[in-house]
Amino acid sequence: MHSPSQADEAARSALQFEKMTKTPVPKLILGLAAPTILSMLITSIYNLADTFFVGQLSTSASGAVGVVSSLMAIIQALGFMLGHGAGGIISRSLGSQDTHAATKFASTSFFTALTFGAVLAVLGLAALPDFMMLLGSTDTILPHACAYARPILIAAPLMMSSLVMNNILRYEGKASFAMIGLVTGGVLNIVLDPIFGLGMGTGGAGTATALSQSISFCILLSMFLRGKTVSRFRITQVTRSARDFGQIFFNGAPSFGRQGLNSIGSMLLNVAARNYGDAAVAGMSIVSRIFQFLLSVAIGVGQGLQPVAAFNYGARRFARVRQAAIFTISTAFCFVTVLNILCWFNAEPLIRLFRDDPAVTAVALPALRYQCIAMFLQPVIIVTNMLFQSIGKSGRATFLACCRQGICFIPLILTLPRIWGLPGIELCQPIADALTFCISMPFLLPFLKELGEKGDEE
Repeated sequence: MHSPSQADEAARSALQFEKMTKTPVPKLILGLAAPTILSMLITSIYNLADTFFVGQLSTSASGAVGVVSSLMAIIQALGFMLGHGAGGIISRSLGSQDTHAATKFASTSFFTALTFGAVLAVLGLAALPDFMMLLGSTDTILPHACAYARPILIAAPLMMSSLVMNNILRYEGKASFAMIGLVTGGVLNIVLDPIFGLGMGTGGAGTATALSQSISFCILLSMFLRGKTVSRFRITQVTRSARDFGQIFFNGAPSFGRQGLNSIGSMLLNVAARNYGDAAVAGMSIVSRIFQFLLSVAIGVGQGLQPVAAFNYGARRFARVRQAAIFTISTAFCFVTVLNILCWFNAEPLIRLFRDDPAVTAVALPALRYQCIAMFLQPVIIVTNMLFQSIGKSGRATFLACCRQGICFIPLILTLPRIWGLPGIELCQPIADALTFCISMPFLLPFLKELGEKGDEE
C-alpha cells in the first residue's frame, strides 16, 4: 500500500497531468506566461534601476554596469543550463508520470549549481581587476566595475541555484510560485538601490543586487521545503551517473550556448566600444539594458510555452504542441509591436533618463533605433529555440541558441567596427538578429508541419 504522503504526491501529479494536457492551449499558456512575464519584467526593471542609479554618478560608473552584465551573463549561463537542462527532463518525466526521476534531476541540478557558483565566486574574487579588464573595462571604469562586481560574486552560488529553482517550478507548471520569489527579489532590489547606492556608489548597487537575490533564493527554496512541488531536493538523490549529468548538460546546452555567448558577445562589444571612450561603453550598455526589458516580454511568453510543449510532447499530444507554438509566436509578436512603437517614439528621453550626457546619447540613439527594427523578428527566434529545447531536440536547439550572440554576432563585432567604425558597433546586433531569423525559419516550418501530421494520426 502507498503511504499517505505517496498517495498525496500521486494525486498532485495526476492533477498536474490533467491540467497540462487538457486545459485549452491559449488559457494554459497565458496562465503560465503571465507570472513569468511579470517575473521577467521585474528582473529587467531592477537591472534598469541599477543602470539608472549608477548612471547618476558618472559616465564611467554607467559603463561599469555594461562590464558587469557580462559577469551576470556567466552566472545566468550556468544557472539556466542546469535549470533548463533538468527542467525539461522533469517536465517530460511528469508527463509520463515518473516522479522519482523528477526528484533525482531536481536534486542534482540544485546542488551542482551551488557548487559551480562557489567555484566562480572564489576564482572571480581572487583575480577581480584582471577579470573586469577581460570583460571589457577601461582603466577609468575599472574601480567602479570591481566595486559593483564584488558583492555579486559573493552571492553567485545563491543566484545560480535560484535560477535552477525558478526553472524547475516553471517546468512543473507552477510559474506563479517562481514569480513570488523573483518579484519579491526584484522589488527589494529597486527599494534597496537608492538606500545603498547613494551612500556606497557602485558598490552599493552591487550590494543591493546581491542582498535582494539572496532573499529571493530563500523564498524559492521554501517552496520546495514546504512541499509545494512534485520534485524534491534530497542530497541523497544526487545522481552519481555520468549519463544523468550528461542528460542535464546536453538538454541545457542551448541555454548555456545562448547565455554563455551572450557573455562573450557583451565582452567583445565592450572591448570594441572602449576604443571610442567611456561614453561609447555607457551608451551601448544603456541600449542593451533597455532591450533586455523589451526582450523579457517575448521571453516570458516563450517560457509559458516551454512546460506546455514539454509536458504534451512527453504525453504524445502533438497537435497541442503545434497549436501552442503558433499561439505563442502570435502573442509575443503583439506584445513586441506595442513596446517597440513606444520605444521608438520615446527613444531620446528614454536614453537621457539613464545618463543625460550628449556624448552617450549620440552613441545610444541610432543603436536603439536599429534594434527597434530588428525586435520584430524576436518572437520567431525565441519560440523556435525554446520549442526544440523543451521537447528534448537539444542538437537543433543548441545550434539555434548559438546563432544570435555567437555564430552571427561574434564575426560581425570583430569585423564591422573596423570597416564602419562606431556605426559598425551599433549595427552588429540588429544584423545578427536578422541572420538568426533567416536561419530559424527552415527549422521551424518543417517541424510544425511534422507535428501537424503526427497530430492527425493521434
